[in-house]
Amino acid sequence: MEDPPAATAHQGKKTRFSIANLESAPKNGAAGYRESDEQEPFLKSATSSSPPPERGVISSGDEEGQEDQEDEDEQELSYKNTVYGTQYMKSLRHYLTRDALPDENHYRNILSFQASPSHQRKFSRPTLEELQEGQLARKLAAAKNGQDADDALAAKGKVIKFGWIEGVFMRCLLNIWGVMLFLRLTWVIGQCGILQGLLVITLCNVVTLITAISMSAVSTNGMIKGGGIYYMISRSLGPEFGGAIGIMFTVANSIAVATYLIGFVDALLDMLEEYIVDFDGILSPIDVRLNDIRWIGTVTLIAVLALAVVGMDWVTRVQIGLLVLLIASQIDFLVGSFLPDESERKFGFSGYSYDTMATNFMTTRYHSYESPDYPPSFFTVFGVFFPAVTGIVAGANLSGDLKNPGVAIPKGTLLAILVTYITYFVYGFIIGSVYIPEASGDEDEYWAAITGNDTIPHYDNCDNRECLFGSSNDQQTLSKISWTGYLVYAGCFAATLSSAIASLVGAPRVLQALARDKLYPVIGFFGQGYGANDDPFRGYILVFIIAFACTMIGSLDVVSSLLSNFFVAAYALINFSVFHATVTKSPGWRPSFKYYNHWVSLFGTLLCVAVMFLMSWVTALITFAIIAILYFYISYRKPEANWGSSTQAQKFVSTLKNVQALNEMQEHVKNYRPKILVLSGIPAHRGPLMDFANLLTKKLSLLISGHVAGPDASLRSMENMRETVQMWMKDHSIKAFFSVTQNESFEEGAKAIMNLAGLGKLSPNMILMGFKQNWAKDLPGTEAYFNVIHHGFDLHLALGILRLPKGCDYSSVIGEEQQVTVEVPDETPEPVEAPKAEPQKKEKRTRKVSTAVYHGADGKPLAKNIVNEITLFQHKKSKAGVIDVWWLYDDGGLTLLLPYILTTRAQYSECKLRVFALANRQDELDRQTRNMAGLLAKFRIDYSDVIVVPDVTKKANEETKAEFMAMIENCNIPDSEILAQREKTNRHLRLAELLRDNSLRSDMVVMTLPMPRRGASTSALYMSWLDIMTKNMPPFLFVRGNQTSVLTFYS
Repeated sequence: MEDPPAATAHQGKKTRFSIANLESAPKNGAAGYRESDEQEPFLKSATSSSPPPERGVISSGDEEGQEDQEDEDEQELSYKNTVYGTQYMKSLRHYLTRDALPDENHYRNILSFQASPSHQRKFSRPTLEELQEGQLARKLAAAKNGQDADDALAAKGKVIKFGWIEGVFMRCLLNIWGVMLFLRLTWVIGQCGILQGLLVITLCNVVTLITAISMSAVSTNGMIKGGGIYYMISRSLGPEFGGAIGIMFTVANSIAVATYLIGFVDALLDMLEEYIVDFDGILSPIDVRLNDIRWIGTVTLIAVLALAVVGMDWVTRVQIGLLVLLIASQIDFLVGSFLPDESERKFGFSGYSYDTMATNFMTTRYHSYESPDYPPSFFTVFGVFFPAVTGIVAGANLSGDLKNPGVAIPKGTLLAILVTYITYFVYGFIIGSVYIPEASGDEDEYWAAITGNDTIPHYDNCDNRECLFGSSNDQQTLSKISWTGYLVYAGCFAATLSSAIASLVGAPRVLQALARDKLYPVIGFFGQGYGANDDPFRGYILVFIIAFACTMIGSLDVVSSLLSNFFVAAYALINFSVFHATVTKSPGWRPSFKYYNHWVSLFGTLLCVAVMFLMSWVTALITFAIIAILYFYISYRKPEANWGSSTQAQKFVSTLKNVQALNEMQEHVKNYRPKILVLSGIPAHRGPLMDFANLLTKKLSLLISGHVAGPDASLRSMENMRETVQMWMKDHSIKAFFSVTQNESFEEGAKAIMNLAGLGKLSPNMILMGFKQNWAKDLPGTEAYFNVIHHGFDLHLALGILRLPKGCDYSSVIGEEQQVTVEVPDETPEPVEAPKAEPQKKEKRTRKVSTAVYHGADGKPLAKNIVNEITLFQHKKSKAGVIDVWWLYDDGGLTLLLPYILTTRAQYSECKLRVFALANRQDELDRQTRNMAGLLAKFRIDYSDVIVVPDVTKKANEETKAEFMAMIENCNIPDSEILAQREKTNRHLRLAELLRDNSLRSDMVVMTLPMPRRGASTSALYMSWLDIMTKNMPPFLFVRGNQTSVLTFYS
């Protein structure tokens, strides 16, 4: 054999595949390593073009130079900061494999709602089929030519991303150093004393520290996107909890904007009243303030909105300025504590004093002049102060604007908690050392105390009178301690404005993420983002409107505790998500932040719940009620959200444990329930059959739909089939599983499904089939059908055969626009169609199926009568009727149990049971009737009548015989078999006559299935018996139990 042209220069020479060979290798590599010409590298590194090297030692064996013009050598491979020069080397993929090398992009969440189709094409590894068959060209061409829409958007404008300092640390400081620092810290020390006051501060920070640790664990368990705490909870605990917290968090932050602005205006008016003589408000008197709050608050709100619209860059700049102002006010307080003003001493400002510290250290003064009958307690003070430390999620709420949320959130939040705890702790100790709890503010009383004059009360003696000053009474204590006083007001302004800005910026981002997840039907409008930073301008407007409306109210004291409860509820769920994710032992729970403990997180959950009730038990109950309502609403809507939450993992673990426990449990007749395998093919083709099976198992037992696909069905087509069927079942409210297998033969495929369906004790104990309408015209198919019946009995399974007046199969009626082509091995060998899943509808899904759902082959809606046939078992309105039960043979009681189950359903709830039985002896009809009635009574089954049939052995009418002979005329049944089975045939013909006489107008007929004896009768003769008995009858169910009792009259 002649060598290829390119290898002639080295005939007879063996060449080792080495680096030296590799450097001189031709464009397409060595023979045996070359891929298809039209394939592109699946992973491309940074390359630069150069002329192809001359053909060298190793040849590809292809036409000269043809592939040399199709690919360029990859000049260098770059990863991070390392560059490898490979100007004479092909990529590894060209020589070794079609596989993609490990790449971060392959593990991105391409199922996210934000992922574009081009992103999915561009950054996806090859499938098994593509690797096996080498069919990569089309996919790679699409990836090469399709510009990622997300990248194109990102290229427009400047993307602003923040690090951990300006993105998290600074924002948490601004929110934790809030207005409570200036107004409530002194009150805490005045009420509790130094020791208990510092204990309050410590306990509050313990709660936030545990929560921050839990939040750090969640935020480092994978890449998080925009949405902050909502995103974390929804991806950890699922859409139900996440959606509830998301909407509450958005509303709470929107109202909080107005709360902070009202606080800002109040502080501004207090300052003007203090420093401007005879100041009596701007638009209204100072003691009313309502109009002043409205117009100043509105102007400030517009300014905050404008700042947010300008962009996060300017928001950060302004907040840096506010942080500087806040720090300056604290420095002013520290300096002032060393420089007490003599004029302030009468208000209780003693300066650093051991006596003051000793007095405040252990002494508590839990009282309130406003509510003397309900004085505060330690836990009351704790509940009042706790909102001061609830700003720990200010940075996390901007998770989508952080460069690296997994690093920024833990580092920034934990450091902010440490810094603010130290400052609160130190400031609390300072206040207790320089300020007495109560003082009258009277200068004469002060000097009387200094000089020891006891003729008048001392300024610090407030036991029997109301004192307005001192750390426990005066909210302006901090301004009296400060050096200038002005800077404390400035700090108060900075605290309120920074919190308002953070809330107005954070709430729309949570709303945007919530809208994009499509958990609620109305808010999708707010999912739109604008600009390179995806700013939620629509959300800004909504939050502005809510905040404006609340500002017009002028006072939000009533809802402030409710807002705090909303935030603490979110903290509780953050802690619980860590505990839950850990105990479910999901392999996907691998946070890079290791300094957490799930038991500590559970303790944090309980602490948060306790804090909610300490703040206000009424608002805590309201909060839980709102969470429950939103949770169940989302559960009812069942959004298409697959986020790998710990609740999903818990379902798997719980189900696995229950199935394993079920295996260890012995079966008992009282717990029997029909676990049905329906040989339905594509369920939508036999909708009435699936609906009937669902009536028997709905909310009661297991239902599996079995289908035998052709041998040529691909894995992808079968996966699409499963998805289509599950969507169809969901739309029709059918709780069932779908099992599909591949086989050339319907018989062998059905046997395989019957053998393998189920899991342990959670396996079918009954087979349900539709009656084979064309049995006389398809004798080979009838034989397969008959063998399937035998195989079911071989497995000791019960068997049911349902016959409807118009049949169960409507595959030839349903139009193609509702179908996808799949191979269905049924009694007919032709390929049939499977209905497509209906598109997601905005309106609420209902169980009722209308004519708009079903279309004919011409694309027009089906006739109403056909739709009524398809939806026969879907109508919930029941009318008075009769279900006839022909309990001919004792099969264990299944013939009686199934119609009883039907009467418990809405469709047959008004129907009465009539029980027919065969007489054993003609002279014992009365006794047999009484015995049957007594047996039914013991079984506790209501019935309307018991009828014992005495003459089943009577010869059938000639008309019935003629009808039967015409039915089997072309079925090739041997005369010898007809003669041998003449008595049995006569019995079935006689039963057919009795059925027509007694049950022709019944709503449903259930009869014990005649047992097919192996070798005694052919499939055609057996099917003819079933046909003659059910012909022109109402819905008819043949049932045969496995001869094991399914009913008992024992308790």
